[in-house]
Amino acid sequence: PSAAALLACDRRGQPASPAMDEEYDVIVLGTGLKECILSGLLSVDGLKVLHMDRNDYYGGDSTSLNLNQLWKKFRGEDKPPAHLGSSKDYNVDMVPKFMMANGTLVRTLIHTNVTKYLSFKAVDGSFVFSKGKIHKVPATDMEALKSPLMGLFEKRRARNFFIYVQNYDEADPKTHQGLDLTTLTTKELIAKYGLVDDTVDFIGHALALHRDDRHLNEPALDTVKRMKLYSESLARFQGGSPYIYPLYGLGELPQVSVFSVCYTFIVILHVHVTKMLICYNAFLCYRVLHV
Repeated sequence: PSAAALLACDRRGQPASPAMDEEYDVIVLGTGLKECILSGLLSVDGLKVLHMDRNDYYGGDSTSLNLNQLWKKFRGEDKPPAHLGSSKDYNVDMVPKFMMANGTLVRTLIHTNVTKYLSFKAVDGSFVFSKGKIHKVPATDMEALKSPLMGLFEKRRARNFFIYVQNYDEADPKTHQGLDLTTLTTKELIAKYGLVDDTVDFIGHALALHRDDRHLNEPALDTVKRMKLYSESLARFQGGSPYIYPLYGLGELPQVSVFSVCYTFIVILHVHVTKMLICYNAFLCYRVLHV
């Protein structure tokens, strides 16, 4: 395989760092979440990783900025007004989002030991807007019984459907009840339980978290997996919703991913890569050079 040598300098044109004059197995550019997780996984596997970013902060496009960084990004070099308070009191996510408590991302963070250095908060609840009112998505059996989102008989029918979903195991045909979810559409599966349109909307958008109704005409397997993930995430922390969130913003994830991996892992910020040399003789290009 080919190897790459990086020529890098800081913003003043000076050599980026003495660490540049080293040999590395992997060079990762950018400190977004996926890049940091990739670096962590590679480091855990024993590879020597050099991680670089042109910004003076971690996170790339999904970072969390304090007030000074936010003002610099969107207002140039202007300083924020004093009445807005201390810059450190702000952690503004550039791409705000919640995480499923039992999702792939959380399991990856656990695998790389990142969760030892992070504090998460379970989101208290999730809500839907239906018929002009806001309703909490039920998180317990008691909440489900009291919820006005479904009538009494509809709740019984929905319960039968939820039991089927909860027991479904893709690897165990006995749990399929003779249904092939790779060919049966979501609409056809739900029709077998006689659920009304409002319940179908609730299941598709509040539980399976689909953005539109295309899933109704697609194989039901994806919707069932999404519903199982919702249920498993809800049960994981016994909270009011299946979502969790880092206490100090999503920008913590890539930053902690970097510092929590105690392996051969070097990070350099505020560095611009000026040239990349691609070699087909890997033995000639293992050394990272500087300008």
